[in-house]
Amino acid sequence: MPSESPTDLSERKAAHLEICLDERQYSVESGNAGYGGVHLVHRSLPEIAVDEVVTSHDFLGHRVAWPFFISSMTGGSENAYAVNRNLAKVAQELSIPVGMGSIRILFHKPDVIDHFLLKRDAPGVPVFANIGGVQLPQMEHGEIYRMVERVDADAIAVHLNPGQEIFQPGGDRDFRGILDAIARFCRNAPFPVIVKETGFGIHPDEVHVLFDSGATYVDLAGSGGTNWVTVEAYRHEEMRAAADEFVRWGTPTAILQAALGRDRRGVLASGGIRSGLDVVKALALGAESAGMALPFVRALTRDGVEGAVSFGRRIGQVVKAAMVLTGARTVDDLRTVPLVMGRDLTARAVMLRDITINEERESDG
Repeated sequence: MPSESPTDLSERKAAHLEICLDERQYSVESGNAGYGGVHLVHRSLPEIAVDEVVTSHDFLGHRVAWPFFISSMTGGSENAYAVNRNLAKVAQELSIPVGMGSIRILFHKPDVIDHFLLKRDAPGVPVFANIGGVQLPQMEHGEIYRMVERVDADAIAVHLNPGQEIFQPGGDRDFRGILDAIARFCRNAPFPVIVKETGFGIHPDEVHVLFDSGATYVDLAGSGGTNWVTVEAYRHEEMRAAADEFVRWGTPTAILQAALGRDRRGVLASGGIRSGLDVVKALALGAESAGMALPFVRALTRDGVEGAVSFGRRIGQVVKAAMVLTGARTVDDLRTVPLVMGRDLTARAVMLRDITINEERESDG
């Protein structure tokens, strides 16, 4: 892998967070996740009491209060460490899962491990670690397993970010062997493995292959939220012109879900989810849970832990109200509520489903 000192890594992570949080100077979100093309059918006679609605569900061996989670955002700098610890406090208060920033720095600078012990602040909810997929072919997997145990995480998210790496000076340039490494990693991992994109989406063919390789969950992380090519370009102005052509790159999360179908279990939806109704629509399209990162981080930065908790509670209020108004007593019931799909979303989902990008699946029929 390209050599990057712990200091350089920390400075890069600090810059990432600063860019994402400064909305006046930087615009890092592009497009939308596509949920505007998904319409829930209102029930005037839902035949359900509000107190009957159960928003809790099982996730990574825990019973959590709500079907949404705080996605991994960043790590590796002092400010990011503080943000992650406070997000853990938010997750504990809301009883929802939370992801930490990449643990890569711990293999170069193990003395900062205290910053990754999020279980101290979130002992009652699932906490998942995070590592880059491009690192898996180059690292001894036993080291990663032991590090996950040291930080007391319940699972690990393996993130796929070739777009970001290409536009990151000194980033990885060789993406061969990652799928095989993921399969080997999942085969021996003593904990669940989530595989996720970082904002451009995972094609349905690749989703199936990742499940076949042993992933417990696959987080689609489609386009519509934070665009990491844009984030990297803000750090290096000489790349801006090329990066601008990728502002609309990727596939919106809702289209990916529609292409996969509502019966595909194990799918997580993140990437451009910004509201409670986005969460409900993601669940109705078949997601087990929906993830958000930037909205929670921005709420935390503006109004502290209390403000981020308030934001999460508002999302929860919308989820519960929408469940009543669609007649869904449980989170799983949302998978079967009536939906009206826009023509454009349906057409794009059908076209995407018909595109085979994995040769082995094509030859297998």
